[in-house]
Amino acid sequence: MYRLLCPNALVESLFDIDFEQLKNQGIKGIIFDLDNTIIPWDSSDMCPTICAWLEQVAAQGFKISIVSNNWHKRVRKIAQRLDVPFVARAYKPAKNGFRRALSVMSLGANEAAVVGDQLFTDVLGGNRLGLCTIWVKPLNPQEFVGTKIQRYMERWAVKLLRAKGLMR
Repeated sequence: MYRLLCPNALVESLFDIDFEQLKNQGIKGIIFDLDNTIIPWDSSDMCPTICAWLEQVAAQGFKISIVSNNWHKRVRKIAQRLDVPFVARAYKPAKNGFRRALSVMSLGANEAAVVGDQLFTDVLGGNRLGLCTIWVKPLNPQEFVGTKIQRYMERWAVKLLRAKGLMR
């Protein structure tokens, strides 16, 4: 049970993800969370640096998709700018949104990674399907009130996981 909350990797920033290591693990596609992972929460402004970085990820041969719990209109607008497929209102950590992204990318769970900033949505949801999970530090401390509550629970979960020796 506890292992479902343990990411395969923890990174400070998207730029710290080791894509060579992912390729060596057989990863061919990456499912990105949207809010506070590739774009600040409640913003529609894409950072040019992150846009360029995502283009480099795709140029390395990785398929990319976005899976978000946010509204369809907002997610579609950003996904169209990036020219990537998306799943909105995914209800993460439910499996269906991740399954839909895998289907669109024509990949199996063992061929994809999930990158997200939330333990109880992105990491838990990805681990439930056997995806490689990468937990990244949020882009911005400003968040939805429900997410702030989850952050409090995340801190307790991390303490427990570290005490059990399951997380560094």
